Amino acid sequence: MQYRQLGSSELQVSEVSFGTWAIGGSWGTVNDEESLRALSRAMEAGVNFFDTADVYGSGHSEELLAKATKGKEDSVHIATKFCRAGDIHDAATYSEASVRAYCEQSLKKLSRERIDLYQIHCPPIEILRDGSVFGVLDKLKQEGKIREYGVSVETVEEGLLCLDYPGVRALQVIYNIFRQKPGLELFPQAHQKGVGILIRLPLASGLLTGKFTEQAVFEPGDHRHYNRNGESFNVGETFAGLPFEKGVALSRELAWIGEERGNMTRAALRWILDSPHITCVIPGFKNVAQVEDNLGVVSVPSFTSEELARLQSFYEEKVHAHIRGAY
Repeated sequence: MQYRQLGSSELQVSEVSFGTWAIGGSWGTVNDEESLRALSRAMEAGVNFFDTADVYGSGHSEELLAKATKGKEDSVHIATKFCRAGDIHDAATYSEASVRAYCEQSLKKLSRERIDLYQIHCPPIEILRDGSVFGVLDKLKQEGKIREYGVSVETVEEGLLCLDYPGVRALQVIYNIFRQKPGLELFPQAHQKGVGILIRLPLASGLLTGKFTEQAVFEPGDHRHYNRNGESFNVGETFAGLPFEKGVALSRELAWIGEERGNMTRAALRWILDSPHITCVIPGFKNVAQVEDNLGVVSVPSFTSEELARLQSFYEEKVHAHIRGAY
């Protein structure tokens, strides 16, 4: 496992880290014992960073992380998020009283005295423009409740706006072969300002594994069923904003990327990690086998300049026009 510095912070995090949205819920049936085994396997392989949120299973993923990392609080870092347990458009959700309450609740569920990275969870851009919430986060950092803070964003515009606040140490961004726009302008500027980049949904909700057919059926509690067209939250969070059937068809055209790299999953992750501006990739998982598959990226070859050019052209000519939602 290789480790990378999170922006200008002192945190060194594993380049392959993991997100815990899936084990908290909203990705179909999960089994807690299997989730704990998967977390243990990841840490055995050198993973020292996990991303979660207070709304993943109403805090269930935070509780699972508390169990899995007990006794490893100094060596295994946790990032969590806040604001979506309230009305994200209400300024009161970002008041000092509210943020403190969210923070204390997460600390309790995580069984920790400090959160390593505390992130605002995809807030509306008007909240970022106002900026008052960053002053609250500065206070929590000074008090030792949080080590660093950042923002999970939906769009490049939001990310660029966050770079104006000197305390921001990380941006969490949707980025994958199907969603390449953030790499053009946002990542280089973030790198210049010492802001780390965490990549969520690197496999486009599973499309880039190449395992789906157009006939795939998802459970009612899986966001890939109930948010397929952005019915519940930003459409970009599901299948990178692509219509599902179109995404499946496009993934077939990408089968070649896995030919020399084990499979499409590892190839898609390798493409992300080849970027010099990215701190880590945080794929999701529900079992040990998925953790093992994702970890396999560390041993596959990088893309050649010709392959990178081919993937960029593919995105520009065949993918970009079909992405829905602002990003």
